[in-house]
Amino acid sequence: MMQAQWIKNEKGFTLIELLIVIAIIGILAAIAIPQFNQYKVRAYDSDSKANLHNLYLACHAYWTDTSSTNSCDLAKAKEATYGYVQSSKMTVVAAAAVVTTFAATAQHISSTKVLSMDNNGNITSP
Repeated sequence: MMQAQWIKNEKGFTLIELLIVIAIIGILAAIAIPQFNQYKVRAYDSDSKANLHNLYLACHAYWTDTSSTNSCDLAKAKEATYGYVQSSKMTVVAAAAVVTTFAATAQHISSTKVLSMDNNGNITSP
């Protein structure tokens, strides 16, 4: 009799309740993990765009100080006077160019997308 009362007052979760909770967590994880990967890819591409824009601004500062016919490349933009600091894990290539022929590309090492910038500051993905 004493044992029957002890079992009757027992509080806890049943196996069915635990399985339902595990199934719900699994469904949420199946939705969230692919979304998280897409967020990371967009962040990598945003970093590439920011690097291209900052390089573009640094070259324009160089051309303002010197002449628009002088060639600006990555080394010139990285000088302390012009302040371009390239992000880590980023590949940025800027062809030595004057204002009218400026072109640069950037790619984050964790992304497959290569972004390009033209002399008007337009960023495109080929």
